[in-house]
Amino acid sequence: MTLIHTTVLLEEAVHALAIKPNGIYVDCTFGRGGHSRLILSKLGPEGRLIAFDKDPMAIAEAATITDPRFTIVHEGFVNLQKELNLRGITSVDGVLMDLGVSSPQLDDASRGFSFRFDAPLDMRMDTTRGMTAAEWLNLADEKEIAEVVKDYGEERFAKQVAAAIVTSRAGEPILTTGQLSQIVATAVRSREPGQNPATRTFQAIRIYINRELEELALTLPQALEMLNQGGRFSVIAFHSLEDRIVKRFLQDAAQGDKLPSRLPVRAADIAEPPVKIIGKPIRASEKEVDENPRARSAILRTAERTGIAL
Repeated sequence: MTLIHTTVLLEEAVHALAIKPNGIYVDCTFGRGGHSRLILSKLGPEGRLIAFDKDPMAIAEAATITDPRFTIVHEGFVNLQKELNLRGITSVDGVLMDLGVSSPQLDDASRGFSFRFDAPLDMRMDTTRGMTAAEWLNLADEKEIAEVVKDYGEERFAKQVAAAIVTSRAGEPILTTGQLSQIVATAVRSREPGQNPATRTFQAIRIYINRELEELALTLPQALEMLNQGGRFSVIAFHSLEDRIVKRFLQDAAQGDKLPSRLPVRAADIAEPPVKIIGKPIRASEKEVDENPRARSAILRTAERTGIAL
């Protein structure tokens, strides 16, 4: 089966980078290459694009790009600075992050991301390493499961979900998405209109297994530090937890040094912040959401590096 991926906010995200033809750019999440291919189309002969991805399927797709200006790295973006430095790159002109899980990952039953299929409960972005969701669910204690479901899924019935999981696995291991979905359905007493009761629990476990929020928080300062003066940093987030981290980070960076209140300092003597926020957050148009419903929660934020040291 061919799994189709429609890149969200494609034109908007690449436009926000203000591509310089001979610049060096980073696509932190190659996915199926929508953003990368558009960036490459705007680069000149001396331009360069380095893309990262954990997913072996994304790496296989990237291998079809034979452009000598393009490099793919089979690593998570948390290793951004290290991997760029290994390739002799100490600064870049733009960084793009497209967070979350892609349509092919959700639509491929074997990946175990979705409750729409009964499949092995994997949920790893990188299927070559790390603990699967099934392994974790059958080892973690009830308190840890409840905390993950509450903190990463914002699930009101997190304690009930954790208790149901622990009770169920005492009878037999939880190995499939179908099992987990049925267990959660018995514990979630109410749901949002049109939403499967397992939605928040599946999101929470996926985020936890892949350390998505922790890696995002560790990568944001790396991205800004790597930017040249005038370089752009654009991030597409898909849920409130990751967008909150991005928003707060950029706002703090754009404020610069926080001086004590009532300190008699002239505006001209206050150092320029190392970052300035570019425009307002951008959301997908009604047309894009109609064509790709998964775009409805996407939000794009962009910032530009000034000449001031971080």
